[in-house]
Amino acid sequence: MKEVQILDKFKEISQIPHCSFNTKELRDFLANYAKNHGYSVDVDEVGNIHAIKGEPKICLQSHYDMVCVGHAPKLELVEKDGFLSAKESSLGADNGMGVAIMMQMMKEFENLECLFTNDEEVGLIGANGFDGNFASKKLLNLDSEDDSEVIVGCAGGINIFACIDADTKTVSSGDVYEVIVSGYPGGHSGVEIQKDIPNAIKILARFIRQNGAKLVSIEGGERSNSIPVNAKAVVVSQNKLKSDDLHICVKKLDGTAKILKNSDQILAFINGFSQGVRSYDVELNLPKDSVNLSTVKNHNGKTWVEFYARSMSMDGILRLEFEIGEMASALGFDISINERSNPWEPSADEFAYAVLDELQKFKPDAKIKAIHAGLECGVLCEGRDDMQTCSIGPNIYSPHSTHERCELASVDIIASVVRNIISRY
Repeated sequence: MKEVQILDKFKEISQIPHCSFNTKELRDFLANYAKNHGYSVDVDEVGNIHAIKGEPKICLQSHYDMVCVGHAPKLELVEKDGFLSAKESSLGADNGMGVAIMMQMMKEFENLECLFTNDEEVGLIGANGFDGNFASKKLLNLDSEDDSEVIVGCAGGINIFACIDADTKTVSSGDVYEVIVSGYPGGHSGVEIQKDIPNAIKILARFIRQNGAKLVSIEGGERSNSIPVNAKAVVVSQNKLKSDDLHICVKKLDGTAKILKNSDQILAFINGFSQGVRSYDVELNLPKDSVNLSTVKNHNGKTWVEFYARSMSMDGILRLEFEIGEMASALGFDISINERSNPWEPSADEFAYAVLDELQKFKPDAKIKAIHAGLECGVLCEGRDDMQTCSIGPNIYSPHSTHERCELASVDIIASVVRNIISRY
């Protein structure tokens, strides 16, 4: 890897905890870094860091929170065969490598604008809350994960919660078991949703239902935008439970337990839900509509089931919201919406083609594309018709999982493109 300084910066920030909703320490670090390099800095109430120096023509943008899976935020970095990963945890190259590239450019250039957004991974909170004024008319987002693409459009998303009373009742017989599903690869519920990665929550619910057991409690999943890796339940069963599946561990518990009155409805809701891609856009060669069953938990006397739906169109978002709502209400669940982001309709402008021109010097087959995941470009530029924007980034595989890894040679390419495009303007 040629860009050793960028790698060093990434290693430095990886030692600072910055899981979503727990970003203050890294926020303070980045704000001080910007000030120490001569930038005027504004930190808004949602934690965005807006830094400006000189008379910039381009604003670089990345989010500085990460999805923490496994041992994260305690990261033990591993360099092997040209890739960077973290031992038994997510790496945070999404979007920490973009942050590190921005830090290097802040050191090199006298006229530059940088926006570090907060809590992107939990509903684009920072981008939605940003109301500052851009000094630049061109925004380059560094949150993409394929170095042969310039992204000019992305899916919108909606976080849907369904809840039902967790009242209990006594049963006269049956043994109590703990059932744990674990060890699945997980992955990003947008860019990897078409891979048919097993959903631990659905596997757990199917096992319980097929064995005739009743729920005492159930919980599973890690994040709204991650395909669940783990899930567990306590159940009462009239039958002896056992499993030969290495991913399913069954343990008999002592004593008795009350079951959830709505056990059948909860299991029917999870088992009847269709996980994954709902429709495919042949022209764009990516999913058009998809839904991920993200988490399930018991909280404040309710059982909560969380979904994250994505679509390349607003009509698709509304349709998925309606379909999930109808299924939920038929089974006695109430529905609420937490976060909603509009799709960024694919559109290539002069700036996108300039970035493509620089990228093709390193990757001749690079193309303009869209992505079935959330990017902040559309949110940040909404209502700012004079802004031109696109997104690039290094190759990152299996983000939001313990298998996340970043190709270091790819970081060299993206850093060179960023450097060249800043110099070009």
